[in-house]
Amino acid sequence: MNERRREIIKRLLLFLPVIAITVGVFLIRDQLKQLEGYGYPGIFLLSILANATLIIPVPGVVITSTMATVFNPLGVALAAGLGAALGELTGYMAGYSGQIVVEGRERYLRLVEWMKKYGGWTILFLAFIPNPAFDMAGIVAGGLKMPVAKFLMWCAIGKILKMLVFAYAGSSIFNWLGSIFSR
Repeated sequence: MNERRREIIKRLLLFLPVIAITVGVFLIRDQLKQLEGYGYPGIFLLSILANATLIIPVPGVVITSTMATVFNPLGVALAAGLGAALGELTGYMAGYSGQIVVEGRERYLRLVEWMKKYGGWTILFLAFIPNPAFDMAGIVAGGLKMPVAKFLMWCAIGKILKMLVFAYAGSSIFNWLGSIFSR
């Protein structure tokens, strides 16, 4: 078998779990709420699953905001942010294995240029802003063969910072509403 064929087979084998995870999370989305009862590990797992989907958005920040009303917002942000970063590996794997799918698209090419110019800062920024299309950043990072550890580090920093904002916002809103209705 020649080298090109082996590379194509390797990419397909990496892309199949991405598709399976996306379909699986979509099919069990209603049952995911049960994980909330497991505290920080449940938040971590929910966040992995919410971010492991490609194309089909699952509202991970809503889970973070809600859980911060019950648990310590800092702990929620850390669990959710780390889980989100791990979940984003599906986008990275899709890029590593299936970069052919998005090559040539304008957004993809723009992200490639940003990634080449700013590297991990692009990942951090895009992970921080509420962005349902973050998968594209993972796809680009995977396609450019950014080291996985580097991708995870920048992604985790951005996701944790974003989850801190949503956790404290959710907690503050809940406390404010509680003070209004307790009068």
